[in-house]
Amino acid sequence: MLKKIFIFIICLIPWFFNSVLPIDYNYYNEINLPFFAPPPIFFSITWTIIYILISISLYNIFISYKYNEIPLSYKISLFINYLFNQSFVFLFFILKNPFLGFISSLGTFISTLFLYEETALIQSKQSKLIIPYIIQSLFACILSVTIYLIN
Repeated sequence: MLKKIFIFIICLIPWFFNSVLPIDYNYYNEINLPFFAPPPIFFSITWTIIYILISISLYNIFISYKYNEIPLSYKISLFINYLFNQSFVFLFFILKNPFLGFISSLGTFISTLFLYEETALIQSKQSKLIIPYIIQSLFACILSVTIYLIN
């Protein structure tokens, strides 16, 4: 049981890496925002839920297969998606660059579609846990492009 908890935590912790960066959250409130921009707490709640769902999916795949049995295409999709996902906070909030934030969110959305497909090929049940991630990353992409265009 302890081993399973440890594996789940190992799957979960990396997704919160960007939360340890020194971020100027006031920047979000200072820029021009579209009418549909939610308050910052929305992102904290939704991304936390999504990271937990991704971690559950990863955990179930990792305990169902030996690492060598997991297709390389899945590992690459996961890695690319992780890099795009984690880069947003640095590019948007630290560099304060809405264009690069949009590129990061677009990359996150596109790579999430690939991650969904790769997950479905391994375990279709686990791919359903990725659907909220697709929806949230699409919303973040639309919000990012809008912020870029109006600023």
